Amino acid sequence: MRRFFSSAIILLFCTVFLFLTACKGRDSFSKKSKSVPAVPVKVGTAVQKDVPVELRAIGNVEAYSTVSLKSRVDGQLSAVYFQEGRDVKKGELLFLIDPRPFEEAVRQVEANLVRDTVQAENAGIDVQRYDELFKEELVSKQQYDKVRTNYEALKAIVKADKAALENARLQLQYCYLRSPIDGRIGSILVHQGNMIRANDTVMAVINQISPIYVSFSVPEQELIRIKKAMSAKKLKTEAIIQGSETYSTLGELVFMNNAVDPSTGTIMLKAAFPNKDKMLWPGQFVNVSLTLGIQRNAIVIPHQAVQTGQEGQHVFIVRSDNTVELRPVVTGMRYNQEIVIEKGIQAGEVVVTDGQIRLVSGAKIEIKK
Repeated sequence: MRRFFSSAIILLFCTVFLFLTACKGRDSFSKKSKSVPAVPVKVGTAVQKDVPVELRAIGNVEAYSTVSLKSRVDGQLSAVYFQEGRDVKKGELLFLIDPRPFEEAVRQVEANLVRDTVQAENAGIDVQRYDELFKEELVSKQQYDKVRTNYEALKAIVKADKAALENARLQLQYCYLRSPIDGRIGSILVHQGNMIRANDTVMAVINQISPIYVSFSVPEQELIRIKKAMSAKKLKTEAIIQGSETYSTLGELVFMNNAVDPSTGTIMLKAAFPNKDKMLWPGQFVNVSLTLGIQRNAIVIPHQAVQTGQEGQHVFIVRSDNTVELRPVVTGMRYNQEIVIEKGIQAGEVVVTDGQIRLVSGAKIEIKK
């Protein structure tokens, strides 16, 4: 009996000890939970507004037109009248091929024309005289026909002389190489004193850069959207110089290629820009944004708020008690620093934009200013 009583006392003591230990552990865990600090985060607000529907691509700047200057006549290059790399105007004199041989050719043809014109005029007088003589039967028809034939032949020679004179003058004009367009001329490829062969040597290249083209390619899946938008209006296009997001210029889409490139699955487009400040340069790569339309009343948030996990894309919504809720979202297109939310967020809700890596649903937060 005494042994049973002793065992009961020991069992009761152990039970009380375990109960007190459990309570102490619970209090310790509770204090530890309460001592977890709030996570510092930055936040943004979902807003409702109209957003441009855009396609983005990398574009290549192309000259509006390019001219390779070649001489049309053989000769020695006697003068260069421009500085490399500067703007030139249409009709401006750039090169001079030695004109002296061509000037001499003009003078020779002019002399031939004068001589043959006089002969033709004299032959015409003979024809008039023989007309009267033939009517009076004082000359034979054979003599009359011979005089008239000679006159017609001399008239043909005069015509040929006039054509030869026009050609000689044209050849002389070809000695003076002028710019066929307004544009920016490149380096001198042939220097003064060199012999030039007609239609052989490129002497300089002129690029028309105002206006200017930017060509770019988009996936063939966008073809229908682009064609529908083009049928409604001219499509605004923005070119942004890479490495300098602060500079951009506006133009419009002017060309769509007539076939999709089967090797890349893309179609080439081309936009024209005024480029009055000449910031776009042939061969340059730029970011291109093609505006297809406007998405009305879209819900947008800062794009940094969207996170991607095993369950897909989500954001952390800030509750009124400064705790967060993990919420799945369906995103749309991105516009600058914002992204459209197709499903999952209402206008006015606050989302976490920085500090998400330390968050779980229900975590306490502290909003940083």
